[in-house]
Amino acid sequence: MEWMLMPLKRYADFSGRSRRQEFWMYMLLLVVIWMVAFAAMMVMGVGAMSMAGVNADGTPRVGGMAGMFASMGIFAVIFGIIWLALLIPTIAVSVRRLHDTDRSGFWLLMPIGIYVLAIVVIIAGAANQSSAMMIFGTILSLLQWVASIVLLVFYCLPGTNGPNRFGADPLGGTGNLSQTFQ
Repeated sequence: MEWMLMPLKRYADFSGRSRRQEFWMYMLLLVVIWMVAFAAMMVMGVGAMSMAGVNADGTPRVGGMAGMFASMGIFAVIFGIIWLALLIPTIAVSVRRLHDTDRSGFWLLMPIGIYVLAIVVIIAGAANQSSAMMIFGTILSLLQWVASIVLLVFYCLPGTNGPNRFGADPLGGTGNLSQTFQ
C-alpha cells in the first residue's frame, strides 16, 4: 500500500527517479479508483433509472429521467474533480519513471504532439478537400498509438544501475556491474 500512495506524497515532485514498483502500484491504484467510481456511477444511474419508471401508457416519467440525468451529472463532476486531483501526481510519477530509465520527461509529450499534429493535418486536409492530407493525418493518428506503446515499453524497462543525470538509484545501486551479477 505504501508504494501506491508514494506518488501522492511526492505530489508535484518532477525531479528524481521512481522505481517500476512505485509507478505500477500507483497505476493499479488509479485503475481501482476509476473502477469504483464507475461502478458507483452505474449503480446510481440504474437506481435512478428504476425510480424513473413509466407512466400507465408506457411513456417514461419526465421527472424520473431528469433525476437520473442529474445524478449522472453529479458523478461527471466528481469524475472531473478526481481526474484533476490525480493529474499532477500521475504526470510527476511518469516523468520520474522516465528519469529512472535515463530519459527526459519530454518523452511524455511525444504521443500528444503526434496526436495534435494529426488533428491539424486532418483539419487542413478537410479544409483544402485534400484526401491525401486526410490520409496522412490518419496515418499520423495511428503513429500516436505507436508512440504510446514506446512509452509503455520505457515504463517497463529496468532503471539505470547506479546514479544517472536525474539522481541516485532508487534501488540503491552503486553502478558497479560486477556487484550486479553476484
